[in-house]
Amino acid sequence: MRKQVDLWLDLRSPFSYLAKDPAYDLERDFEVELRLRPFALNIAGAVNLSDPEAIARGMRKIKYFYVDARRFANQRGITLLGPKKIFDQTLVHLAWLYADKSGHGRALIDLAYPRFFKREIDYEDRAAVMGLLTDAGVDTAGFDAFAATEGPAELKRHQQEAEEQGVFAVPTFVVDGELFWGQDRIDFVRAKLAA
Repeated sequence: MRKQVDLWLDLRSPFSYLAKDPAYDLERDFEVELRLRPFALNIAGAVNLSDPEAIARGMRKIKYFYVDARRFANQRGITLLGPKKIFDQTLVHLAWLYADKSGHGRALIDLAYPRFFKREIDYEDRAAVMGLLTDAGVDTAGFDAFAATEGPAELKRHQQEAEEQGVFAVPTFVVDGELFWGQDRIDFVRAKLAA
């Protein structure tokens, strides 16, 4: 059985987007199973919304995150436009889990990130997310039922498992119980797998 590497991602995170393709190379280079897992990063909860100074500090931090992410993205020719608001990722993460059931999860992820960071998709718009599923090759006939029933429970299970593994942010790689946070930690992941 191949060793598993979990990679926890949020489809709104520019650093998750930047981690994705180098992570795919791990399967080829180390014969591991890369499991892409959804993690809902609580962006709004990270700031005390009743404290104007905390809000201002939080906004400076977010702006800097995007400046830093663009530095990495520019090296690879990737477009990263910051979103105009903080989107709720629930619907698109449900779509990801639904796509996974038919083996199309990666196809959805590969389409979602560039569209989101070019501001070509609204993750809260049902029609846009249904279009994303269709473009990823997914039969959408059962998606609404999944999103209303088993999907939220499955999403919650993923979140709980992430918490149990100690995940606190994205992207986070987990190899043999050891966490590696950040897309720029891929060399440490490679060293761990090579050991």
